[in-house]
Amino acid sequence: MIWETVIGLETHVELATRTKIFCSCTTAFGGDPNTHCCPVCTGMPGTLPVMNKAVMRFATKAGLALNCEITRYHKFDRKNYFYPDLPKAYQISQLYLPIATNGRVPITLASGEEKVIRIHEMHMEEDAGKLVHDPWIDQTRADYNRCGVPLIEIVTEPDFRSAEEVIAYLEKLKSTLEYLGVSDCKMQEGSLRCDVNLSVRPAGSAELGTRTEMKNINSFKAIARAIAYETRRQIELIEEGKRVVQETRRWDENKDATFSMRSKENAQDYRYFPEPDIPPMEITQEYLDSARRELPEMAPEKRARYVAQFGLPEYDAGMLTGQKALADFFEEAVALGGEPKEVANWMMGEVLRTLKEKSLEAKQIPLSPATLVRLLAMVRQGKINRNTAVEVFAAVWDTDGDPGAYVKEHGLEQVSDAGLVESVVEQVFADNPKSIADYQAGKQKAFGFLVGQTMRQLKGKADPKVVNQVIRAKLEQL
Repeated sequence: MIWETVIGLETHVELATRTKIFCSCTTAFGGDPNTHCCPVCTGMPGTLPVMNKAVMRFATKAGLALNCEITRYHKFDRKNYFYPDLPKAYQISQLYLPIATNGRVPITLASGEEKVIRIHEMHMEEDAGKLVHDPWIDQTRADYNRCGVPLIEIVTEPDFRSAEEVIAYLEKLKSTLEYLGVSDCKMQEGSLRCDVNLSVRPAGSAELGTRTEMKNINSFKAIARAIAYETRRQIELIEEGKRVVQETRRWDENKDATFSMRSKENAQDYRYFPEPDIPPMEITQEYLDSARRELPEMAPEKRARYVAQFGLPEYDAGMLTGQKALADFFEEAVALGGEPKEVANWMMGEVLRTLKEKSLEAKQIPLSPATLVRLLAMVRQGKINRNTAVEVFAAVWDTDGDPGAYVKEHGLEQVSDAGLVESVVEQVFADNPKSIADYQAGKQKAFGFLVGQTMRQLKGKADPKVVNQVIRAKLEQL
């Protein structure tokens, strides 16, 4: 039997406000346990929450950017459950009137196929704390620093059929939120977390299977692996005549498998009721228009502009605008005098390669745009060749050092003296008579060999153009 995977996502995004959603505690990541919390965010008796207006602004802009319908009259609800990371035994969230509904996110797959992912709703809520388990002493402790950090939860329809579609959507979502500036989307710090709801059914069937939920998977790679594992697990269960249980499962990165946590709750299990301490909120047309005017140039518009303004190929423009940090770096480099195509080539080559090698995100680039521009200027001016520039780039990457100083200190200035190059070429010719004969016999590879030997003798510092000119002239004289 051919099986079809059906997936829906619940993505929790921490908003980049300075303070929490209902109190003035900092949202800064880290800090000693239980030092970024107060009686309000831990729900002590006699305290009252006060809405952070920046949260609603960020949520409204996110809803607009995701093509949602903004709920003009919305309110908070209490979601009741008992768990050690939730000190007040309820979470202030939105169920009945969330801030945004009916969104649409277009994605493009590697094949070029386009697909629209529907967003069921987006709601605001407060984050819970964090449980830290110490296996050495078999003890779990609660850190409530994260309690009350503002979240938006973005819930899709079950529109995904593969891990590839899921990753394409999450990359698009992450890019959109970063461009908006509403979240830093650092998965390693938990500011973007994804729950995967997955079921399988016979291909062609309209009926949905029993779904499981995989909680808080913290990387795109892990999400793809979790989807692959859970799909196999459910298919094997059904084919063995067993049934899939609706439950919440935990992804274990080390064991590359999911494990049962608890039965999957429904809305009624949480005993939702209207939050009595926060009045309903109304979004006026003036407020909505103002938020819409604040939306920045997003990736699709920026990509089109790069093609039109800088003459970049579509592919290059797409790569550079896929991450806001890359686009910002590129634009700053061009503003400082960098030639757009040259800057783009280096970013797509050396910059992206180095980021991958060092497992860094684009926003973590230590090299400044100004340093890259100075390095490229040295190549254009003939002070160093490209091979040397690659060496210098690697040397100054971590410290954002001065390329000019490094070149001078290590004696890497390009040799453009035709007389010196000529003397080295004469020696290379004398040492390689067979290559001379091969060239004269029509073997063009011999020319490249002679160039390589000359560059080697000059320790890679020669101007390739000068080397090529001298060798060609010498060969014509033979």
